Amino acid sequence: MLKSYFKIAFRNLWRKRAYSLINISGLAVGMACCFLIFLYVHFELSYDRYHQRADRIYRVVGDVKSSSETLHWYETPGPLGRSIKNDFPQVLEVTRFINASLLIRKGNFKFQETHSIWADSSIFSVFDLPLIYGNPRTALSEPNSIVMSEAAALKYFGHSNPVGQHLLLTGLGLPAIVTGLMKDIPENSHFRPNVLVSMSTYTHSFQPGVEQDWGSFLYSTYLLLSPGSDPLVLQSKLPALIQKYEGSELRNRHTRYDLKLEPLASIYLHSSYGAPVTGNLDNVLILTAIGIFILLLAAVNFINMSTSRSIERAKEVGIRKCAGARRRQLIGQFLIESMLIATVSFFLALSLCQFLLPLFNQLSGKTISIGIFASLSYPIWLLVLGLSIGLLAGVYPAVVLSSFKPVSVLKGRFVSGSRGAFLRKALVVTQYTISISLVVSTLVVYSQLNFMERQPLGFDKDQMLIVSNNGDRGTLAFQRDIAAMPAVQASSLTSSVPGRTYNASGNDVWPSDVENSKGEKQQLNLAYNNVDAEFLSLYKIKLLAGRDFYKSGNDDSTGVILNKTAALSLGYSESTLQQLIGKKVHGQGDNFSSIVIGVMDDFHFHSLREPIIPLCLTTSRGYWQYLSVRINTNNLAATLSAIGDQWQKAVPNRPFTYFFLDEDFNSQYSSEESFGHLFICFSALALFISSLGLLGLSSYNTLQRTKEIGIRKVLGATVSNIVGLLSADFVKLVVIAFVIACPVSWLAMHQWLDGFAYRTRLNVNLFLVAGAGAILIALLTTSIQAINAALANPVNSLRAE
Repeated sequence: MLKSYFKIAFRNLWRKRAYSLINISGLAVGMACCFLIFLYVHFELSYDRYHQRADRIYRVVGDVKSSSETLHWYETPGPLGRSIKNDFPQVLEVTRFINASLLIRKGNFKFQETHSIWADSSIFSVFDLPLIYGNPRTALSEPNSIVMSEAAALKYFGHSNPVGQHLLLTGLGLPAIVTGLMKDIPENSHFRPNVLVSMSTYTHSFQPGVEQDWGSFLYSTYLLLSPGSDPLVLQSKLPALIQKYEGSELRNRHTRYDLKLEPLASIYLHSSYGAPVTGNLDNVLILTAIGIFILLLAAVNFINMSTSRSIERAKEVGIRKCAGARRRQLIGQFLIESMLIATVSFFLALSLCQFLLPLFNQLSGKTISIGIFASLSYPIWLLVLGLSIGLLAGVYPAVVLSSFKPVSVLKGRFVSGSRGAFLRKALVVTQYTISISLVVSTLVVYSQLNFMERQPLGFDKDQMLIVSNNGDRGTLAFQRDIAAMPAVQASSLTSSVPGRTYNASGNDVWPSDVENSKGEKQQLNLAYNNVDAEFLSLYKIKLLAGRDFYKSGNDDSTGVILNKTAALSLGYSESTLQQLIGKKVHGQGDNFSSIVIGVMDDFHFHSLREPIIPLCLTTSRGYWQYLSVRINTNNLAATLSAIGDQWQKAVPNRPFTYFFLDEDFNSQYSSEESFGHLFICFSALALFISSLGLLGLSSYNTLQRTKEIGIRKVLGATVSNIVGLLSADFVKLVVIAFVIACPVSWLAMHQWLDGFAYRTRLNVNLFLVAGAGAILIALLTTSIQAINAALANPVNSLRAE
């Protein structure tokens, strides 16, 4: 019996090859898209879960609450970790690290290792960072010890064992020894350093006393709790610990510091405190919904095509029933056909996934998988998915086809019921509702990207070369040397540049006291950027009140310039900005005190996702990490070569590292660009699947109306009349889908745009373009069959009459 089922199934599929191809293609594309999205979502949700004790590892974060606002910091004071471990026995281990960018030299080899950290030796006791060579207990216990990843060690030592080799560290040339070789950290980690240097190196050679300083927020602190420990119970005890060690200082600052514990696995997607690497939960949820929708489109296609062929197979069902076939046997026959289509679709989807995965990795901006066979569970899950779709999508057609009455169908009285027609129309509306919603969403994403790239930023980023000097003492000589070059127009030294964090180390923002418009001391969270006197003129930032920094002569180390947002936060208006000049600023973070000498216009220091915050420019706080150089780009290659030669002369021990500000600033939107690329691909595929279904339905509809078309042509109907007649019904369905899709996509995209402080408006033209495109595709799809039918000789269709 089973053999007969498969034989008949193959015959039916082969006899109706066009319909079979449409079914298999649509289902395969839908399964492939859904599976690729599954890989992406699974990868995003897997961050940091590869650590065996991830469920017991927590990051300590803090809310710094002042009278003006609350700051969320993931950096903590140095003594905090040790104090927590000493006071709470449920904490088995504590580890800390500080993000760094370190210059490392070996002979003529020199690299600026931007992915570096100063780390406690206990880092290997908390995280799963396996060492290929070296002892994890002692690898970072001594000063001047370095552990390298395989990728980093390859640059310096090739494939040989690097343990015991000597290197020079930072611009000071500090001698250091490699004590361990670490496996490369997986990409699905919220921190991925290539170089780990012992924390004792930092505390002994660079920041003595920082281990006892409760005011230096530099450390990322992680706790490993004992099995069965409740993190909420521990968290409830932390306020008392802060009061014990820092209560009096916080009271003097009129500040509160509340600690929280974040589960390791939630940092990447769910944290509001930031991390070296973060994701976007909204994008993950949206892509998950897209995967489900595309799979739904493929299943809808299958159901539509199967039910639309019910009339054609009615006599077959009648004959089988007269021959003694039971209903469950008929259901089994049709389900086997459905499962057979699903199985063939599975193998086609498997091939598509393997072929498209490299492109998908490129579009997503990360290697989500090296292959669908990287894990045996992946193809098994895809097979289960395909068979489940085949089973679920085939149940309704099987039940409908097996319910036909043999007397009616054999007498030729059977006609398709209104329920079946309504269902098919409803499914077409569903398909195009989803497709149009995806197209609208794609247009909105690209409209937002275009808005962010074209929005005035308040400063000039064109032709700006940024040289990373990392505070090297030779930078001043380098700046003087290149000033004489014809291609160099101007330059400025800063601790940060637009698009990067405000400070080279520590936190971006500090609570500060400034005299407001009422003459009262007001606490204001200020971001600080250390600059030289050329900064405003180089970046073409407008000065609204007061004066710029002195370019020579007088000492300006006690002067600061605030932005307009800071002034407005203090109660000053645009007409009273001059009254802010001469007011005192006291930065609580490091007892910094100065006087306001000017007020500048607002400019976007960070991306347009974030609002402009109060900013303070100073010439005496921190160190200069970047040299901004405005250059003539007519002969860019020669200019860069000449600047590089000057760098080697002035700073011979540091590599010439540079980037262009416009490219770097726009790179902040790389996640949105990747998201947009994925959106446009999946939107196109959704339209493709929907069009396949519409093509199949229009083909079948045209076939059923062949004689009607012949009669109409005999009576004088033109080709355009016939095409309009056959296309009108489907176009009406697409218009209904457009009406439904508009509010749905508007709500979804309005919520997505809420993640941007500065955003484009939802223009009605975007919806009209999407609707017009969908209608045009539907017309082209249905017109192919309609034109063929309209051009056919009516004698052939009416000969039997």
